[in-house]
Amino acid sequence: MAAAAARRVFLLFFDLLLLSIFSGVAVSKTIVETLPGYPGKLPFKLETGYVGVGDSDELQLFYYFIESERNPVRDPLLLWLTGGPGCSGFSGLVYEVGPLTFDYDSFNGSLPSFVLNPYSWTKVANMIFLDAPVGTGFSYSKTQEGYYTSDTLNVKAIYAFLRKWMLDHQHLAFNPLYISGDSYSGKIVPIVTLEIALGNLVHKPILNLQGYSLGNPVTDLHSDENSRVQYFYRVALISTELYQEAVYLCNDEFITPDPDNAECMNAIAQIAKCTLKVCDAQILEPKCSYASPKPQGSLKWGNKFFDDTPIDIASPVSNRKENWCRNSNYVLSYIWANDDTVQHALGIRNGTISDWKRCNKTLAYDSDIGSTVVYHKRLTKMGYRGLVYSGDHDMLIPYTGTRYWLSTLNFTIVDDWRPWYVEGQVAGFTLKYADLEGIGDGLVFATVKGAGHTAPEYKPRECFAMADRWFSYYLL
Repeated sequence: MAAAAARRVFLLFFDLLLLSIFSGVAVSKTIVETLPGYPGKLPFKLETGYVGVGDSDELQLFYYFIESERNPVRDPLLLWLTGGPGCSGFSGLVYEVGPLTFDYDSFNGSLPSFVLNPYSWTKVANMIFLDAPVGTGFSYSKTQEGYYTSDTLNVKAIYAFLRKWMLDHQHLAFNPLYISGDSYSGKIVPIVTLEIALGNLVHKPILNLQGYSLGNPVTDLHSDENSRVQYFYRVALISTELYQEAVYLCNDEFITPDPDNAECMNAIAQIAKCTLKVCDAQILEPKCSYASPKPQGSLKWGNKFFDDTPIDIASPVSNRKENWCRNSNYVLSYIWANDDTVQHALGIRNGTISDWKRCNKTLAYDSDIGSTVVYHKRLTKMGYRGLVYSGDHDMLIPYTGTRYWLSTLNFTIVDDWRPWYVEGQVAGFTLKYADLEGIGDGLVFATVKGAGHTAPEYKPRECFAMADRWFSYYLL
């Protein structure tokens, strides 16, 4: 085993040596030492840039790269893909797992300021936050056709991006590589991971892929959505009687019920009435009053997993606090990222983006892959590691649906349901699967107690502990 590992390292080194001699890579980058909104020099290494992909590099994908604050030579490399589709990597950086977060308390309507995030995943990992697909964040296309994309095209562009980026960052070639993300990226991450795994069989250099991690992932949209009724029942949003009646009358099918079944449709309408005013992303938080309501009698949200209508940014601070909902926090990213001095500091190309959005709702995007369950099965059987976690207060992609598709893998449970702890307190519950052959490290599932749809945004301390342990091969 040791001899085989040594041979692989030698071959990887030899491949990189050859490629460094004759490879030309379409990458432009900027080392950012200071940022508007942060006092003084950044206490971490930030690089931003573009990587051109496509036949003529017509797709220009923008990224933020942050070097690990612990040991960048040995720590893993994470490619973070924010969901949506169409939500910027900056959202993952500043609202979830990156080293900066906005100072909400001091915001007075001018350029927002930053504070450091003590639970940033960059304390233990090198991280790339990518704006993908094109039309997301600062990524753009040189042609109009490039803006028409899909799950399949998005995966191919991300894979091409990563291979080109790695050629330009060969000092990270030996670091363990993981693909990570949450929400709609639940469809993209496992496919990209498999693309890398299969690409390693034919392409040089070999990427040091170890696995992937996903939070509240969209996986099989029908079962994800259908599982919401069971979730509503488990968290007491609907009564036992209504739940049992709906299961019986609708034959446990709530997303595509028989429209001629009047009793079933009436039960679904009653369920919708009970849940209409509940915050989708975190059931204990206030529902944004300006959010578009779900239609009466429907339990289907659609495939855009964000709700990002900015509030009036000119409102007095007192009014914002009195009428707070989580979307109020997102407004600061619009103000900051659309500032000219910010874009200059980030190295944004003039004239490429007229109006930056945290989440672009107008993408010409085809969700052409219905389910990614088979990808999880293939990756686990190939020996790659997987971490799937769910904020247990999310009713967009509830843990009930995730537990369901995990059960369909027919893997053996090797560490049964138990609590996991942070500083002596229960942080959630976890179990571990292994495929029947017992190859590799298996697939870990964990809930994050009290977290919403983007779990690190709600429970940063707990999610940091979870990630640090898992990437270090410790039990949760």
